[in-house]
Amino acid sequence: MKRLLSALAVTALTATSALAQTYAVTNGRVVTNTDAGIIEGGTVVIRDGDILAIGANVTVPAGATVIDADGGWVTPGIFAPYTQLGLIEVALESSTNDAGAGDSEYSVALDVADSFNPAGTHIPSTRIEGVTRAALYPSTGFNLFGGHGALVSMSGAADSLFETGSFVYADLSQSGAGTAGGSRSAAWTFLEAAFGDAAGFMGRFSAHHHGDALDRYDAAALVPVVRGQLPLVINVDRAADIRRAIRFRNEHPPVRMIIQGGAEAWMVADELAAAGIPVLMDPIRNLPGSFDSLGSTLAAASRLHDAGVTVAYTTETADGYFNARLLAQHAGNAVAHGVSWDDAFAAITLVPAQIYGVDTRYGALASGYAGDVVVWDGDPLEVMSAPTHVLIDGQETDMESRQTMLRDRYMDITDETPFAYRR
Repeated sequence: MKRLLSALAVTALTATSALAQTYAVTNGRVVTNTDAGIIEGGTVVIRDGDILAIGANVTVPAGATVIDADGGWVTPGIFAPYTQLGLIEVALESSTNDAGAGDSEYSVALDVADSFNPAGTHIPSTRIEGVTRAALYPSTGFNLFGGHGALVSMSGAADSLFETGSFVYADLSQSGAGTAGGSRSAAWTFLEAAFGDAAGFMGRFSAHHHGDALDRYDAAALVPVVRGQLPLVINVDRAADIRRAIRFRNEHPPVRMIIQGGAEAWMVADELAAAGIPVLMDPIRNLPGSFDSLGSTLAAASRLHDAGVTVAYTTETADGYFNARLLAQHAGNAVAHGVSWDDAFAAITLVPAQIYGVDTRYGALASGYAGDVVVWDGDPLEVMSAPTHVLIDGQETDMESRQTMLRDRYMDITDETPFAYRR
């Protein structure tokens, strides 16, 4: 018993020491994403995982680990609002792909949190590019619902999922229409029937396991969406489909809705702004990949911002399971096509946190916020800039990935084999 108590005491002391670690990031151009704006020559102090102090004249606590930004940029961590990180290792190898479940009898009730692998090899390569938080999305299966999404840190730790059951994802686009029976009319009718099943739960299922569209388990999982407790994320691109989504939201208060995709959202920007519906979109999407996205344009992001729509950027065109690391580049392209720097940077940091309701902890540098801090050697929206340090929850992370290890292993190898054997 004494040995057990001694071991517990040591464990508690070690945990307390880890939590008590203090960092001070000094001499930086600090982007706060708050009314404080950008602080030149600023310092950020992080203790116990949270930001303790920030400003131009902050005293560095004794014993703090000092990170000298050397005049570089210091920012909140990037928040990727639409990814499948940790759900897919190799997309074409089904045994490593847990994003969707096309053969399952369930849909709404599926939760990506049960499939997430914090040891996925794409997570470190994303983290070292300044991404500290992400939203995980399911793929759809046998009907237009994909299931529940989750929010995760890029720490790679076993407890990196910090919110589960964060939203429900549904596909009402061209592909969703095909799944529902061949037309958008079928897709919207299915969604209406599914909402009816959830609104009538439990009475509708008192004598039967199946409702009009969903079984008992899926209908129960949709209840929080119908009651406005969880947002419904709808994948649509076509302007006409977005208008239909707005009408659906208006006909089903208190439903909260998020538009994902939104290739033609700029065409209905005023309507989206009036409805208060946010949009997750890729600002470099400019090619008509389908008849749903004929209106794609590099000016889309600028037009949405100008109309007052809440916009967060994705890397949809670059793939969501390993290229979320390119998010800063996509935001930089938005700046090149008319978006202000402040709006573009907020669209990959603070705005995603606002959309998912976690903006009191993430997306900004202020006292009391989580210690997600990135130090850059230049403007983070410039393609040649890169992070030098990444802190997540107040802990400095390893700036190494499988790619960097391969680079270091093979970069300076001298081939001494006979010429005929060289390749």
